[in-house]
Amino acid sequence: MLARFVISRWQLSLVLFTLLVLLGITALFNIPKAVDPHFPIPAVSIIAIHPGADAQEMEETIAKPIEDVVQGLDDFVEVQSTSTDGGTVIRVEFSEWSGDVDGYFDDVVREVSAIRDELPADLQKLEFRKVRTTEAAVMQVALISKTASWRRMEKYADDLVDVFTRNSGVRESRIFGLPRPEVSVEVVPERLSELRVPASAVAEAVRQGGTDLTGGAVQSGERRLNVEAGGAFRNLDAIRQLPLRASGGSLLTVGDVAKVNWGAEEQIYRARHNGERAVFLTVTQKDGVDVTRLKDELDVVLAQQRSILPPDIKLVMQFDQSRDVQRRLSELTRDFTIAIALVLFTLLPLGFRSSAIVMISIPLSLASGLLALYAMGFNLNQLSIAGFIVSLGLLVDDSIVVTENIARHLRMGKTRTQAAIEGSLEIRAAVIGSTAVLVLAFAPLLFLPGGAGSYTRSFFIAIIATVLASLAISLSLIPFLASRILRRDEDPEGNPALRWVNDKIQRFYRPFLHVALGAPVKTVVLALGLCLSAFALVPLLGFSLFPFADAPYFRVAVEAEQGSSLDRTDRIVGEVTKILETEPSIKVRAENIGNGNPQVFYNVGPRAERINHGEVLAVLDKWDTREGPQMIDRLRKKLDQIAGARVQIELFQNGTPVEAPIVIRVAGPELDTLKELAGKITDVLRETPGARDIVNPVETDKIDLDIGLDEKKAALLDIPSGAPRRAIRLAISGERAASFRDQEGDDYPVTVRFPFEGSLPMSVLDKIYIATRAGDPVPLSQITSPTLTNVTPQIQRYQLQRTVLVTAQVEFGEVPSTVSNRAVEQLEKIKFPEGYTWSVGGEAEKIGETFGNFGPLIITALMLILAVLVAEFRRFRETIVVAGVIPLGTFGGLVALFVTGNSLSVMAIIGFIALIGIEIKNSILLVDFTTQLREQGMGLRDAIERAGEVRFLPVLLTSITAIGGLTPLAFWGGALYAPLAAIIIGGLISSTLLSRVVTPAMYLLVARRDEENRNADSGSDALAV
Repeated sequence: MLARFVISRWQLSLVLFTLLVLLGITALFNIPKAVDPHFPIPAVSIIAIHPGADAQEMEETIAKPIEDVVQGLDDFVEVQSTSTDGGTVIRVEFSEWSGDVDGYFDDVVREVSAIRDELPADLQKLEFRKVRTTEAAVMQVALISKTASWRRMEKYADDLVDVFTRNSGVRESRIFGLPRPEVSVEVVPERLSELRVPASAVAEAVRQGGTDLTGGAVQSGERRLNVEAGGAFRNLDAIRQLPLRASGGSLLTVGDVAKVNWGAEEQIYRARHNGERAVFLTVTQKDGVDVTRLKDELDVVLAQQRSILPPDIKLVMQFDQSRDVQRRLSELTRDFTIAIALVLFTLLPLGFRSSAIVMISIPLSLASGLLALYAMGFNLNQLSIAGFIVSLGLLVDDSIVVTENIARHLRMGKTRTQAAIEGSLEIRAAVIGSTAVLVLAFAPLLFLPGGAGSYTRSFFIAIIATVLASLAISLSLIPFLASRILRRDEDPEGNPALRWVNDKIQRFYRPFLHVALGAPVKTVVLALGLCLSAFALVPLLGFSLFPFADAPYFRVAVEAEQGSSLDRTDRIVGEVTKILETEPSIKVRAENIGNGNPQVFYNVGPRAERINHGEVLAVLDKWDTREGPQMIDRLRKKLDQIAGARVQIELFQNGTPVEAPIVIRVAGPELDTLKELAGKITDVLRETPGARDIVNPVETDKIDLDIGLDEKKAALLDIPSGAPRRAIRLAISGERAASFRDQEGDDYPVTVRFPFEGSLPMSVLDKIYIATRAGDPVPLSQITSPTLTNVTPQIQRYQLQRTVLVTAQVEFGEVPSTVSNRAVEQLEKIKFPEGYTWSVGGEAEKIGETFGNFGPLIITALMLILAVLVAEFRRFRETIVVAGVIPLGTFGGLVALFVTGNSLSVMAIIGFIALIGIEIKNSILLVDFTTQLREQGMGLRDAIERAGEVRFLPVLLTSITAIGGLTPLAFWGGALYAPLAAIIIGGLISSTLLSRVVTPAMYLLVARRDEENRNADSGSDALAV
């Protein structure tokens, strides 16, 4: 046996255990550290940019063709798209979260590339992006300057990007909020009108003059010379001197009708840091990189770059993920230390020497768990550390039971070696069985599908690896240490603490157990009735996925009225910033106008670029679980007063990506009908208690200017097809015509544009000329009739259908499933036209999927546990008794969940599954010992009472150590772990107290019935003889 081998070969054993500790320490220093788990997301985003196209054109020409080809891919689950003016974002999701995510990406790229010829030829951008948890920035910095030109800012920003990306741990560094510097050829409309020159002629002259063509090579004697025949412009005068036409001996040049200067593209995205003009830069990490180590390396780079910046440009840190990582790890380390102290305190009845032996199992088991995580490629995050804290109260269980049993054998007068071998052998089967039960309770959850499984997997790995290691240690090292450390002259009554506990057992527990065994049926029925009554709390608790993250940062999203200019959006974002300034705890305000902030949280991507959208990332020193919600409520009340925009605070949420807590989809063919139905849904949500920040993307139409081009008149005037549209685009957006290469070899666009910065007065149409095929200029106003029209701002599609998604947030303290159910009750009263349907999405949909996945896994876990119990006891009698404790813990878990104000979330369900394993583990110790005593000849009633007394202390200690280990998570661990800890603590309290009398009573009933049946069979056999 293992204990005998370790005791006899103790030198080899010590070397091996020392090696285990060293490997665990190595793993601790080398394992990547992060706030949250990193896992692949089986989704691909496709971004298409087509300037000038409206939402309906984007839908018809881009979204629908792409959706049609990707929906036929293997493992396809869903596709959704959002089309706006000039842009479409399509998201394709697949089913296998553990599948070949890179393969899915390649499949999407292949299928879309195959239909590229069917998409618009002048598509400006078609980009494919993998959806990664590591897309979140590990660092966001700001280059700040009030006076520096955009060209200078770009130079320093590019240098920073180059330095960042040289680091081997950096995946990508990007620049945000920087209008691209350009050489601006700004035509003068009055001069064009006076000289009757179409703007397209200027663009064509620049294009021809900047064409980059090689001139070939010529031979000169024995030398070969390359011929330069032009190319990218190298000075501004070369552009000014480009000829447009010659007339009457004079030459008309570009400089005669346009101003050529350095400028910047139209700024549709502005960035500010705490109110100062800025450019943002982000850094993302590669998979498997330690965030804290990477940040330390980048700090050196930042210090070097700050030293070379000119006085008018500053470089400041805005967001630092490593700070959050260090905070989380330090908090969990604090919780871990408190848990160890509480566990040590609960071991006092064992005595100092026994407690020391038990405590040795902690570092060895944790080293094994760390080594397993590191070897399997997981990082050290808040979930895996929480797994170690949960296991802390469990991993000492086996050591407690083995040490206590060895000490009991010592008190019986045996030698230390004899007590160590026989004591561990006596308890071996129960320890192995109870640990197997605990492991099998968690093992099926490793196969939990979807995002919830990927998010929580490291939590289960940490527990399983640590508990298995503790089993091996308890049956090997612990007996050896006991044979060397425990006192030979152990007092038969134990130490003072043990004597005190035993005295209480004798005075209170023994008589109470005696009474319960006198009325076993009544005892069991009353206990089960009490437990079943707790299920009435389930509807009151509600269901949820994961709680909001305790992150020290949040977003404030601004949606100005449709048609708002960038300046108007900027003004509203400024109002938001002033309100945020009233909260001293907010240290950084990263303002984004015309776009969302770069991604900083692993499951929330950035918003698409829109003129009427703004976002402020607010960064705090720390998030206070009590003060934080109060601060958010104060801010919401102030932000609700801002007129002309929808402003909402968005907190980041743990777990997998969810569109919103409440999402109602309405699908159908006609946009007008969809708008009407979406309006009805919006009204319902506004009247639903607990719902807030309702968003209906088609509630308000956007006003556009329809140029009213008369194609027939243009044809009669012999204007080439497409020329009017080109002239309009050139006037409004400008036209990139060539490139400019500076002395450092950097290329910049040369753009021909009108000087109206996207805000054209109607009168400008009289100053825009289009050339006929004969070269005669025609005013654009001659072939157009401009009118204002209402258009849909965006068109959403879900599963190949036009769909409107109406979303809502929930108030603090409200459970999403409860609020969603309230809305659904009212929506079911609305009659929808034929061909139009509505469905529930968001968190409610994910809850159904995730909780549905739990069902088969829980059944599998229960069947495996029952198999272990039957294998150990070889009878159903003891198996039924052991499993009978499950309702006892469920009662305490539901009550604890209700008292603490938590809902039934994913972590709560995991807590119940863990509770089942722990309960059965404790129950095995009692039932196994009762059976042993009966096999030794003791009577049924005496065996039950004796086992209850002897096993009371180890069961009590194991329960208290588990409670002690979880107490820090329950009170200080944050919203993510609180439900899990509350359930296990509440369940263990009720299970420990009730099972001390219910389990013996059940055993008495089952065993007595079995004896009666055997006696009846014996009597029948005797009569037959």
